[in-house]
Amino acid sequence: MASTRSGARRTRVHVVSDVHGNARDLARAGDGADALVCLGDLVLFLDYADHARGIFPDLFGKENADRIVELRTARRFEEARAFGARLWAGIGADRATAIEKAVRKQYAELFAAFPTPTYATYGNVDMPTLWPEYARPGTTVLDGQRAEIGGWTFGFVGGGLRTPMRTPYEISDEEYAAKIEAVGEVDVLCTHIPPEVPELVYDTVARRFERGSRALLDAIRRTRPRYALFGHVHQPLVRRMRIGATECVNVGHFAGTGTPWALEW
Repeated sequence: MASTRSGARRTRVHVVSDVHGNARDLARAGDGADALVCLGDLVLFLDYADHARGIFPDLFGKENADRIVELRTARRFEEARAFGARLWAGIGADRATAIEKAVRKQYAELFAAFPTPTYATYGNVDMPTLWPEYARPGTTVLDGQRAEIGGWTFGFVGGGLRTPMRTPYEISDEEYAAKIEAVGEVDVLCTHIPPEVPELVYDTVARRFERGSRALLDAIRRTRPRYALFGHVHQPLVRRMRIGATECVNVGHFAGTGTPWALEW
């Protein structure tokens, strides 16, 4: 904790989300902070800005990555799913093994980059079952749980809601709402996805509305945390918005910016 001129102790926390394979900048993300908070999406399956990066192009090549991004961006999800299924059919029964091997390689590098202490929750593209193998002492994984940092209570809810994209960690609205309820009243509410507000869920580059949570929005209005922090939407119409007493902040697409968002009190 840092000292002020008056001698009072202050706390500084750096927050990142949507890391998507950016281990280089992640290793420096905690510099100057008392703790790092990570709101998920460590894995890079496919980079929409650079189609040559990620698990998908590693397995199937850039041209196929170009095509699936084109279909998804046009919201032609059924065609994208059929196209992807044909590609995966070429791998056959080894699909799960190939994905897990690639994810494990990324997790080994990314978890090694986390400073101590780190408080982390899952994104919708993460594989929670693998996290216990890679989370070292000093990294606390929370989902539907709370932690105290510098005298403030932080609540964490990971994952995303079900979509046509069918990413690895999507859950039902009911299960998500139950985790929000379990967290209860906190000073800082940390989630991977944003509350269901049009300006916060629309991605201006992907040209689509991502799924936000109505239960999260209701909880913000009801429990009035100081801050609601989230990621998931890489290029939102609005990066921050006040909802009642709560400052809602998209902490950024860390893979693209390499810069954490800072919270100090």
